[in-house]
Amino acid sequence: MSVFNSSALYPRFLLTGFSGMENRYGLISLPILLIYATSIAGNITILFIIRTESSLHQPMYYFLSMLALTDLGLSTTTLPTMLSVFWFHAREIPFNVCLVQMYFIHVFSIIESAVLLAMAFDRFVAIREPLRYVSILTNGVIIGIGVTITGRAVALVFPASFLLKRLQYRAVNVLSYPFCLHQDLIKMTVSSRRVSSIYGLIVVICSMGLDSVLLLLSYLLILGTVLRIASKAERVNALNTCISHICAVFTFYIPMIGLSMVRRYGQNVSPIIHVLMADVYLLVPPLMNPIVYSVKTKQIHDRILKKFKKHQLR
Repeated sequence: MSVFNSSALYPRFLLTGFSGMENRYGLISLPILLIYATSIAGNITILFIIRTESSLHQPMYYFLSMLALTDLGLSTTTLPTMLSVFWFHAREIPFNVCLVQMYFIHVFSIIESAVLLAMAFDRFVAIREPLRYVSILTNGVIIGIGVTITGRAVALVFPASFLLKRLQYRAVNVLSYPFCLHQDLIKMTVSSRRVSSIYGLIVVICSMGLDSVLLLLSYLLILGTVLRIASKAERVNALNTCISHICAVFTFYIPMIGLSMVRRYGQNVSPIIHVLMADVYLLVPPLMNPIVYSVKTKQIHDRILKKFKKHQLR
């Protein structure tokens, strides 16, 4: 029987790496492992520096901690299946495990989008109300923002797994990537996918779509505030505080848009390009965020050098 209800029997799902390059997986896995190691080490370093330096216990760095935690979650969610495919050629993934991985990938992606929006709001308050910055963004407000961000992601993605579980699949389903994504699982169904597709679109609009619009609005307000500052030096200084965040926004949204464009218009593009774009979407932000903030944020940069020098002197 080629088709069956997943509530009764579980279909087989096969992950896909770079088709036709299986004999080079050992070599391909080296940069992937290096990216994961750098991402995890970089984000843990950011968290450690912020945790141990009392001078960094400020709203901006609390939001940066949220971003680092989200990137760690995204990296550890995708790492097992990526390495299983490229190290052990183990492509099969149980249906329920696939749903769980899909759930956490999308939860962390939505959280990251919302954290970037919160960081834009943080920069707006810091530039618009510098004297009231700490009194506006109190610890209670920051905790509330963090809980709201997490709650929204969990609530939005939670029904998607159950909607997918109710659908029918073929006996063997070959996925497009070495991890499970909602849009990829929907393509595998042989029953009506209308409800799941509509719900997936609603989730995107209510999360990343809304966040991107509010991000743009935030920077329009920031720009308007900066242009009202009399001193040119102060205007430049105010904009400099946003550079790291702007880099983080581009690092997150450009790969996401690229993946969407390839999926929408790249039917004739090599499957390797599809896998590569998906890998970039999930691997690059956790890799680049700690690097950008370590290089561009003087306080973080100085603290890391201080810790490194102190360690060398021991």
